[in-house]
Amino acid sequence: MFIERIEAMEKKGIGTSKEEQDRFSDLKSYSVDEILAAGGTTAFAEKLGKNPENIENRLKRLPKDAFLTDEDVSNALRMLDESK
Repeated sequence: MFIERIEAMEKKGIGTSKEEQDRFSDLKSYSVDEILAAGGTTAFAEKLGKNPENIENRLKRLPKDAFLTDEDVSNALRMLDESK
């Protein structure tokens, strides 16, 4: 479903600005195959020097407005469905 929405956005010419792309240029993404080849999500995180147990603590430190509300999610999904 997610991939289909991305493809629909690409067909409609919806993209990201150069400024938005630059914000994430230092982030590396990994394929599912790379993660599985490392031995799964926990093993992959450990190989990157990450501690999966710290995720909960890191999320707790984020401000409340960093998260979408249920209403935000509902509205966003409704808008995506309407734009099909």
